Amino acid sequence: MTTTALELLAKDLEAEARALGFAAFGIASAREDEVRAARLEEWLAEGAYGSMEWMADRLHHRRSPQGLWPQARSVIALGMSYAPALDPLRLEAEPQVGRISVYAQGADYHDVVKKALKHLARWLVSEAAKRGIPDAEVKVFTDTAPVMEKPLGQAAGLGWQGKHTNLVSREEGSWLFLGEIYTSLDLALSTPGRDRCGSCSACQDACPTAAFPAPYRLDARRCISYLTIEHKGPVPEEFRAALGNRIYGCDDCLAVCPWNKFADTAHRIKAFLPRAELTAPELADLLTLDDAGFRKLFSGSPIKRVGRNRFVRNCLYAAGNSGLAKLSPLVEALLGDEDEAVADAAKWALERLQDRQKA
Repeated sequence: MTTTALELLAKDLEAEARALGFAAFGIASAREDEVRAARLEEWLAEGAYGSMEWMADRLHHRRSPQGLWPQARSVIALGMSYAPALDPLRLEAEPQVGRISVYAQGADYHDVVKKALKHLARWLVSEAAKRGIPDAEVKVFTDTAPVMEKPLGQAAGLGWQGKHTNLVSREEGSWLFLGEIYTSLDLALSTPGRDRCGSCSACQDACPTAAFPAPYRLDARRCISYLTIEHKGPVPEEFRAALGNRIYGCDDCLAVCPWNKFADTAHRIKAFLPRAELTAPELADLLTLDDAGFRKLFSGSPIKRVGRNRFVRNCLYAAGNSGLAKLSPLVEALLGDEDEAVADAAKWALERLQDRQKA
């Protein structure tokens, strides 16, 4: 096997990746990076991961690609654009609707990205065999595996981890779904991404709950995305008002990033186009959802995984923040909900609405 053969394979692999809809492509080493691993351990030691126990439980796998799969030699890092056509913050002053994070308004990215990754991985194995490159093994990952996707994306040159800890691309801004192919092939490495945040603090200043104790540091326990998606049970009262009308995720720190002005919506996969019913859903409709109605509305959406109870809990906090008296009967109807977190949220929301009416 010659270096030229591997270089040509990598070049053709990138072309195939872009044909499949990936807007970003790069290659990183699968070996452990001591600095990267140390930062992960420090973050875990602080307990900043909240109730996401899997972050700590699989530290030995997460530290490096080879920790998860010893045969790995290279990581093919990829990104799919979901750049929004409209300002994600435009509904901030519309209390009657719920705000859903841009990434969750279209098809479930897990399915879309994983399908493309598998196609690309099969292509790589097949092409390697055709070109006399033996023993090309692969494994594909996106989001749910113990993979340090954002640091690997930076190592592969897709961009850099910004002060909001998410990956930022010069071409795609903050709007990339990430995926990886681990391979046993020793492919030529890309030039790592260089931090270009400079003195900008827009993302830090925009956070409603002060979830960034310092630039490049996230305390998930204060993050609205964590609180509305991952956190089970009642949301701590200190954060409920700050949720505003956000009912699933939060785009604030991403949306204000100046690099987004370079993001091209033409690169976005059609599957990620927002569904009309999820762009500005009325709280009055969402508060009446039972389990069957929830499953029907969010079929094929990543929102489905949080379940009806957690979602309605979020909608109740938004109702309480709305100041809209017309929502009081719908909130009151949920005071006796079988789920304790929903009932607790309903009590909080009703009291807040009644206080607003008295004022």
